[in-house]
Amino acid sequence: MIKTTVSRVFLFAAVLFAAMTAASAEGEQADELKILVYGATGKVGTHVVDEALQRGHFVTAVSRDPSRIQRRHPHLSVVAGDLLDAESIADLAVGQDVIVISVRGIIGKSKKPENAIQRIAVEKVVNVLREIGDDAPRLIHVGGSGTLEVEPGVLWADKIPKIFVPKSLELEIQGQVLALDYLRTVSDVKWSYATPAKNFTNGERSGVFRIGGDALLEDARGKSRISRADFAVALIDEAENAAHVRQRFSVAY
Repeated sequence: MIKTTVSRVFLFAAVLFAAMTAASAEGEQADELKILVYGATGKVGTHVVDEALQRGHFVTAVSRDPSRIQRRHPHLSVVAGDLLDAESIADLAVGQDVIVISVRGIIGKSKKPENAIQRIAVEKVVNVLREIGDDAPRLIHVGGSGTLEVEPGVLWADKIPKIFVPKSLELEIQGQVLALDYLRTVSDVKWSYATPAKNFTNGERSGVFRIGGDALLEDARGKSRISRADFAVALIDEAENAAHVRQRFSVAY
């Protein structure tokens, strides 16, 4: 009789502990973020939107042509916006927790990397966040692997044979380098520069990867790769945890 009573007490305690743990986990999941995504229709941006929605966050997907975004979800808002227009950025940024920039391209027919959209975009967003002040959202910019170092002081971009790189892509890579250089001068806004491995793949989401810094990460076979789905996992991890504020971090298998 005594043994039976003791067993029931332990069983009740175990059930109560499990219930409290589950409630705690639900409480943690209830802390949703409001995430504004520029480039939501791109190959990376679509994964970022999906990953954020999967975790219960509220996503505002920005496009110059909102009709291009076919995804429907209770936590998804689709809006028109211009990343090169400070007033448009300000209208959308207020009240957000995180802004993600995942864009590429060159304005017009410019031959100058300073006119890469990603370079201009980060400066315009940073200036808007400065105007908002203490309540400004954090910025996570998706950079390029060309900015990673293959050895101290030597970028992967410097090692890519120019004969294989179209001039427009070369300008975009240089634009990403300039974007990182610019962000590293910014000390009054919370930013992170997320950098993928050398090779992006269409692989499935595994949730298993490594986080690095400025050096290009390679696996045991000398390959530097990450799926867009897993890169999105790492990016939303950063949105949730703010582990690399005013830093660049890289993601690879």
